[in-house]
Amino acid sequence: MSGLLPGDPAAGIGGEATPRALCVLAPNPSPMTLDGTNTWLLSEPDSDLAVVIDPGPLHEGHLRRVIETAEQRGKRVVLTLLTHGHADHSEGAARFAELTGSEVRALDPAHRLGSEGLTDGQRLDVGGLDLRVIGTPGHTSDSLTFHLPADGAILTGDTVLGRGTTMVAHPDGRLGDYLDSLRHLHGMAAEHGVRTVLPGHGPVLADALGAVDYYLAHRASRLAQVETAVEAGCRTAAEVVARVYADVDRALWPAAELSVHAQIQYLRDHGLIPD
Repeated sequence: MSGLLPGDPAAGIGGEATPRALCVLAPNPSPMTLDGTNTWLLSEPDSDLAVVIDPGPLHEGHLRRVIETAEQRGKRVVLTLLTHGHADHSEGAARFAELTGSEVRALDPAHRLGSEGLTDGQRLDVGGLDLRVIGTPGHTSDSLTFHLPADGAILTGDTVLGRGTTMVAHPDGRLGDYLDSLRHLHGMAAEHGVRTVLPGHGPVLADALGAVDYYLAHRASRLAQVETAVEAGCRTAAEVVARVYADVDRALWPAAELSVHAQIQYLRDHGLIPD
């Protein structure tokens, strides 16, 4: 989850990204979370109602800063959404719901607070804000992307990052699903006016199509490298990581090992390597 990424990344992280989307950066930087988790505050410009996507870690100061940012703009948070259930995106959701009185909606019922969840293809309207739910499993089975048509933007959580590439969190995440999700996002960028990626970590990307093209090419290259490593005698995911990810920060090797497990399973499922 590090390194440069094509897509015309913004110079900084945080603040207004589009007319309807503003980022509040959580103070949880790490090799896995990059600069920290991007908490997104969404609202129609002339509405006093706001939606928050991924309140982030359980950090009281950050959660209150998100609320204060909304209030400074005359907004009230009435709905909280999760791109997926990983703790750096969702751990603060229950406390944030207490502070705002908002319900929390997610694909996975385990992360919901309230009677309603989220489903692929669902359309949300909050104070005139048109937000569409896109199922993008692969990083995790519950990963969602949110489409903001008025701004030509997608909020991708960990499916597409603002810097580097993400992991497929085996066994919950599956590479075949992830590749299908990337192809879906590619189609949205190529054919449906999506220009901007608002990621869960890293800077905003102004070239959605270029970013997804890069991700697809990167995945194809890594998959070929893993296949070659197995054919050369690597017998465990750890051995493949040491060979294929030798140029990657060792702090990221545990995440890389999860992705390698997913890649090996994909190759086996498609008969490209023996069981």
